[in-house]
Amino acid sequence: MIAETFEMKVEGSQPGARLDLYRMEYSKNIGVDLRPLLLMCPGGGYNYTSDRESDPLAVHFLSAGYHVAILRYSCNPAVFPTALLELAEAMKLIHAHAGEWHVDTDKIVVQGCSAGGHLAASLGVFWHEKWLAEKAATTNDVLRPAGMLLCYPVITSGKYAHRGSFESLLRGQYTEEMLERTSLEKQVSEYTPKAFIWHTYTDKSVPVQNSLLLIEAMKEYEIPVEFHMYPVGDHGLATCDKWSLTSDGRGVQEECQSWLPLAKKWLSYF
Repeated sequence: MIAETFEMKVEGSQPGARLDLYRMEYSKNIGVDLRPLLLMCPGGGYNYTSDRESDPLAVHFLSAGYHVAILRYSCNPAVFPTALLELAEAMKLIHAHAGEWHVDTDKIVVQGCSAGGHLAASLGVFWHEKWLAEKAATTNDVLRPAGMLLCYPVITSGKYAHRGSFESLLRGQYTEEMLERTSLEKQVSEYTPKAFIWHTYTDKSVPVQNSLLLIEAMKEYEIPVEFHMYPVGDHGLATCDKWSLTSDGRGVQEECQSWLPLAKKWLSYF
C-alpha cells in the first residue's frame, strides 16, 4: 500500500486542508488492474474533521480492495462552498492520476459521516450544475460520483436541522436563501447518484428525519437507496466498536456494527 498526502487549496481554504490517499500498489502478480475508490469526508459539524470517522473506517474499505482517500476539508471559518470546491479538487486530482494510480473512475464513491455526509451529499446533488464545474475549472463528468455512502448525515436545514452545522457552514451567509440552497433534500434531481444510508432511531444530535427526507426526495426520482435504521445508538458511532471509541469511552454499539459488512456488500455491486 502507498500513502500520499496532497494539499487542497481553493479560494477560502484553511491551513491544513489536504487529501490523504491510501492506494493499493499495482502488482502484475495480482489479477486486478483498476480498483474502485472511496472518497471519505469525516464529520465534525463543519468545525473540524473527526479522526474517529477517518482512519478507523478507511482500514475496513482498504480490506475490501478499495483505494481510499480521506479529505481533510476546510471548516469554520471557511464558508460554503469552500469545502465542496475542495472535494471537487479531490475528484479532479483522482481523475488526473487515474491511470497512474489504477483507479476505475466509473467507481468513485463519495462517503461522509454527519456533517461530512452533508458535504458528500452536496457533491451528489450539485455535481451536474454549471456553477460548480465553472468554479472548479473542470467538466461536470469529472465531478460525478458513482454513489453516496452516508452515515447519519446532516441533510436538512429545516425543522430537523443540526443547526450548528449550518451556522458553521454559512456564517455570514446565514440567510433563508442559502439555508434553502444547502438543504439537500430540496436539491435532489434525476442526476443524484444511488446511495447507501444508515442512521439510528435515537440519534438526538442529527435526527433520523435527515436521512428520511433525503430518501423521500430520491424516491420521487426512483433513485435506488439502501437504508438501514437501527433502533438504538447515539450520534457519531463511526465503526461502532472499540476502534473508534470517544476519548471518554463512548461509541460501542453492537446493534449497529452490521452496517460495515452491509456497506461493503453494497459496494461490491458497482
